[in-house]
Amino acid sequence: MKYRLLIVGPPGAGKGTQAKNVSEDLGITWISSGELFRETIRSGSDMGNMIASYIDNGDLVPDEVTDAMIEDHLDAIDPKNGFLLDGYPRTLDQVYALDRMLEAHDSPLDAVIQLEIPDEEIVGRLLSRAQKEGRKDDTEDVIRHRIAVYHEKTAPLLDVYRDRGLLVGIDGLGTIGEVRERLVEKVKGFLLGAEVAE
Repeated sequence: MKYRLLIVGPPGAGKGTQAKNVSEDLGITWISSGELFRETIRSGSDMGNMIASYIDNGDLVPDEVTDAMIEDHLDAIDPKNGFLLDGYPRTLDQVYALDRMLEAHDSPLDAVIQLEIPDEEIVGRLLSRAQKEGRKDDTEDVIRHRIAVYHEKTAPLLDVYRDRGLLVGIDGLGTIGEVRERLVEKVKGFLLGAEVAE
């Protein structure tokens, strides 16, 4: 079976790294909103400059822009073939937009992975990454703003997926390998349990 998953967590939780790993382990396509944004920014287009202005301030890119990018990519791969969405949805409106996209393909979500990690750990990680990679957008003020935006805008969608019985919480602390092993084991157990229940 080709699973349809998404991964949610605060900035710096390791979503991209784990999403790439898990999509490889399960043989499904990894779709990263961050990668899509970076590609558009690198193009130097007006759209790219607009997206960069939001990201540099630690704000979310407007829903209509993000929704359109994700829908284009889902249409291109056909959701029935399986995917792991990373960085989308981030707002309640995006949850319902994704519902509509997947309903059009008769391809509902199978599970939502929540990477759980304390705020102060995130701040430390992102400051360290900023220093190593020279990321100008990762100042402490911007990082704390991004975390606040996550709690305000993104955390509420977890309640929606919890109510739907799709949420799988994963402890995000540890080495990349430890988190990967924990995540794959727990998600596979959840998915197999769901299949048996059907």
